[in-house]
Amino acid sequence: MTAATELAPVRGKARIDVLDMMRGFAILGIFFMNIPFQAASTYAQFADIRLIGWSAADQTSWATIQILFEGTQRCLLEFLFGAGMMVIATKAMAPDGPVAIADLYMRRTMWLLLFGAIDIFLVLWVGDILSVYAVAGLFLFPFRTLGPRVLLGLGLSFALVTAVGGAIEYSSRASLVGQVTIAQQHKATNTPLTKAEATVLAEWQKKLDRFKLSKEDAKKIADEKKAHQGGALAYAQLMWGQWVEFFWLGGFFWLTVVEAFCAMLIGVAMWKWGIIQGQRSALFYLILGGLAYGFGITARWMGAQEIMAFSPQPKTIWITAEFARLAVGVGHLALFNLLVKSRAGWLILSPFRAAGRTAFSLYYIEQIIGLHILFSPYGFNLWGRFGWAEMTGIAAAMFVGLLVVANIWVRYFAMGPLEWLWRSLSYLKWQPFRHPPPQPG
Repeated sequence: MTAATELAPVRGKARIDVLDMMRGFAILGIFFMNIPFQAASTYAQFADIRLIGWSAADQTSWATIQILFEGTQRCLLEFLFGAGMMVIATKAMAPDGPVAIADLYMRRTMWLLLFGAIDIFLVLWVGDILSVYAVAGLFLFPFRTLGPRVLLGLGLSFALVTAVGGAIEYSSRASLVGQVTIAQQHKATNTPLTKAEATVLAEWQKKLDRFKLSKEDAKKIADEKKAHQGGALAYAQLMWGQWVEFFWLGGFFWLTVVEAFCAMLIGVAMWKWGIIQGQRSALFYLILGGLAYGFGITARWMGAQEIMAFSPQPKTIWITAEFARLAVGVGHLALFNLLVKSRAGWLILSPFRAAGRTAFSLYYIEQIIGLHILFSPYGFNLWGRFGWAEMTGIAAAMFVGLLVVANIWVRYFAMGPLEWLWRSLSYLKWQPFRHPPPQPG
C-alpha cells in the first residue's frame, strides 16, 4: 500500500456518523456560552453576573446554561479530538507504523494552531479554543498506545487536582465561617473582640465586598463600553487586550490546555473501549447516561444554587466542578449514542451530521456574526442591550439557522470551506471540494 493511499482522508461511508452528529451539536451549542462575551460586558460578568440582567427569565436561562451546557460542549469537542486522533493514528499503531501518519497528525495540528492565532488576532475572538486544542494536541500523539484504563486515570488527574484544591478551599472557608459566627456573636453581645476575631471579621467583610461593584471594576466596564462605542481599532485593541489579560497573563490559556489534554485522553480511552463511536449496547448507554447525568447534573445544580446565593459561604462546586463537567459531557455522549440506535432518534439527530462535517467553518462563522455583524461598533452595534434570557434566544436562533445552512451546504459541497483548506494544507494536496459526479451505471 502506498503512502498516498495510507494518507487518504476519511470520506463517505467510512465516516462515523455519530461522531459527526456530536461534533455538529457541540459546535453549534458552544455559541450559548460564547455569546455573553460578545454581546455583553466581560468585566461586568466577572464582577457580578446580575449586572447583565437578573429577571426571573434571566436567572432560569443562566442556571440552565450553567447546568447543562457550560463547558460540556467544549468537553464533547475534547473527547472527539481524542477520538479523531485515533481515526488518523490507527494505521500507525503497530511498532513499524508509517512515520508519514505521525507527520500528517503533527502538520494538521500545527495548521490548527495557526488557524487559532487567526481567530484570536484577526477575527478577534477572546475565547478561541482552536489554539488551545492545537497545543494540547501536540502532546497527545505519543499517548495513543497506552491502555484505556491508564488513559482514563491520566485523564481524570486534572479533575482530581482541582477537587483536592477545592476541598482545601472549602475546608478553609468553612473554618472561617465558624470563626466569623463566633466573632459576630461576641460583637452582638458587646463582648470585647480579640485581635484574631477582629481580623476574621475584616477578612469576611472583604469577601462580602466582592459582591459589590468596586471602583476598579466600574472603570473597566466604562472603558470597555467606550471601546465598543469607538471605531474598529479601539474595538480590536480591546479584544486583544482582553485575550492577553485573561488568557495569557492570567494563565487561563495554559489551564485550559491542561483541561483539554486530559479530556482528550479520556476521549482516546472511550475510543479504545468502543464507547464514543457507538459500539456498545443500548442498555450500556442508558446506564452510562443515567449515572453520568445523575452525578453531573446534581452537582452542577447544587453549584448553580450556591453561586446564585451571592454569598461567600463555602461551595461544593469548588470540589465537584471538573468531575461534574466531564460527567455531563459523558452523559451527552451516551444520550447521542443511545438515540441513534433507534430510527426516530436517528432521524432527529441526522441533521447534525452536516454541522459536524462543516464544524470548523461554522465555528468561525459564529464568531464573525457575533463579533463583527451583531455586536461590533461598525455592525448592528447591539452590544450591551441584552440580558441572559435574550442572549440565549439569539444563540438558539443562531443554532437553528446555522444548522439549516450546514445542511444546504453539504448538498453541494463535500466539506466546509475551512475544512477544505485545512485538509488540503495537511495532506499537501488540494482536496475535492464539491461532491464527485455520480458514476454512470
